[in-house]
Amino acid sequence: MELPKMPSFSLKDRSALIVGASSGIGTACAVALAEHGAKVTLAARRKDKLKIISHEMEKKEFEVKIIELDINDIKKTSDTISKLETFDILVNSAGIAKHSSALSTLSHDFDLVTNTNLRGAYFLTQSVAKKIISERKKGSLINISSQMGLVGGHERAVYCASKHAVEGFTKSMAIEFGNHNIRVNTICPTFILTDLTKETFEIPKNRKWIEQKIKIGRIGKVEDIMGAVVYLASDASSLVTGSSLLVDGGWTAG
Repeated sequence: MELPKMPSFSLKDRSALIVGASSGIGTACAVALAEHGAKVTLAARRKDKLKIISHEMEKKEFEVKIIELDINDIKKTSDTISKLETFDILVNSAGIAKHSSALSTLSHDFDLVTNTNLRGAYFLTQSVAKKIISERKKGSLINISSQMGLVGGHERAVYCASKHAVEGFTKSMAIEFGNHNIRVNTICPTFILTDLTKETFEIPKNRKWIEQKIKIGRIGKVEDIMGAVVYLASDASSLVTGSSLLVDGGWTAG
């Protein structure tokens, strides 16, 4: 009898583009992929922040590059991707939230959120997929979605709409790109403590609501996403596509 062999989590000789890498979950994903052997390219609007992060990563002898990228500019993003190396892995962590009641939502805020979270994410994923297909390579494309892509939330109608849409195009792209050996998935975190979210946790009623909903009994950390992104990027998940990997502490289970 021959025992099954565990698929590898190694990302050696693979290249990864991490968008939204200048803070929080994006930075954590970049570090996780680099620790498992990937050559990483950090992308974001804030190039100054990327320089600081890349300098720290280079101290650990990670192979890292940086590029300035704003996924709201569809044409420039597409042109930039077409001129770069062909990436084996995409992690899109670029996102924005503008919370308000549904009755008080402003069209400006609606456009701001959906342009980044949906429109930008869609065409970024498309651009990377086109390059992989043209080179006849295989790939793993990962969008950082949210638990709010699967449920609703108070004062989060626009954000939920954008993330539900990400879940939708992920499934459709997974179907279309499967025969090109490209997998497309999302990671759906609960509330993660970052520099961008700390204001939410500083409001007592908000923190209480979050802590009550997370069944595991604690707030999420960026480290909680690191294992998930390595799994989806690696051969360990070679049959996983069109899926949503929930990292929500049991929020949606209830």
